[in-house]
Amino acid sequence: MSGENKATSGAAPEPGGPRPEPIRFFGTTWVDHDGGYALRRAGVALGSLAAAAAGAFVLRLGYEGLAIAKVGGFVNAMVVVAFAVCSALAFRRTWEGFVRRPEAPADPSVERSMHSLRMIGFIGSLLAYFARSLKEAPGEKLHRTEYEQALARHERRRSARTGNPAARPGKGTPKGRRKHP
Repeated sequence: MSGENKATSGAAPEPGGPRPEPIRFFGTTWVDHDGGYALRRAGVALGSLAAAAAGAFVLRLGYEGLAIAKVGGFVNAMVVVAFAVCSALAFRRTWEGFVRRPEAPADPSVERSMHSLRMIGFIGSLLAYFARSLKEAPGEKLHRTEYEQALARHERRRSARTGNPAARPGKGTPKGRRKHP
């Protein structure tokens, strides 16, 4: 990873507390939207769109190669349909990865086959990256939700260990002890 990807946020996390997970190309700048966050988002959007356009150009050259080889209309149609379906599946899979963590598949071969589909439909993945970077850093919503939950859990644990438990409001008698009249 480059130094750019390891950029940290201006707000330092509490010692011993949870740390934000870095996002590719953004590091932890997504936490406070600092450290060139807007410029990075624009760069990621333009870069993924340019890569998708370059990939489409390469696929067009391949398609023209099939036309020169005169393989027939059926094969040409199959190639177009295969790339369209793989791109749509890759787009959906990539987009879902920005919203929630992928579940561990029961069979590892399923993940390998999805990896192959995503490689064939790389344009769909790049377009999902482009579309998401127009709104936020790709994966920011997922990371922010997890980070805020981790901060809340940490704060609950930390506050539960400090002070007199009987003096805390709403806590009544400590568990296991009964007050006798």
